[in-house]
Amino acid sequence: MTDIQDPTAQVAGLVLAAGGGRRLGGRPKALLEHRGRPLVEHAVGVLRAAGAARIHVVLGARAGDVRERADLAGCVLVDNPDWERGMGSSLRAGLAALARTDARAALVLLVDQPGIGPEAVARVLGAYDGEHALVSAAYDGTRGHPVLFGAAHWAGIAEAATGDRGARAYLKAHEDAVHLVECADVARPYDIDTEADLSHLE
Repeated sequence: MTDIQDPTAQVAGLVLAAGGGRRLGGRPKALLEHRGRPLVEHAVGVLRAAGAARIHVVLGARAGDVRERADLAGCVLVDNPDWERGMGSSLRAGLAALARTDARAALVLLVDQPGIGPEAVARVLGAYDGEHALVSAAYDGTRGHPVLFGAAHWAGIAEAATGDRGARAYLKAHEDAVHLVECADVARPYDIDTEADLSHLE
């Protein structure tokens, strides 16, 4: 049971899992297998293990197949009809869905980074300190994922999220406000983008 005094209970996990895997021959990343289950299911498990009590998952490419093949019980599934326009559209869809809840922050995890496990996610979640929070994992001082956005930033992030850039432009513009949490000792931030990257999957 979630402790009502625990401020992290105000944080919702947000998995961006809508991409079509253009450079993977059109195989949606959400359905790639890792440790015997779809990547999207793995990402949800990571968020849960890190302490995220509620999770939204943004789906796009072959959303019906993802719903059928992945165990996403207990998650709020958000359909992004504009998924082909890039990650920015998925981030906007996810934040719009969270804005209809009482969540005060979004902890964003990308579906194609299975080298980022619960330890790194828990560190970022633990740095939450209210709706003005801007927190990012860092790898040897370089900003990476996951990221946490307090609700005060959602409108600005949604406005700046275009193409595949997601929140990059917003975070760059607010660099001085971003709290970096070093995670290089517990995670590897590689992406599964190309056929060669599939070697990272287990």
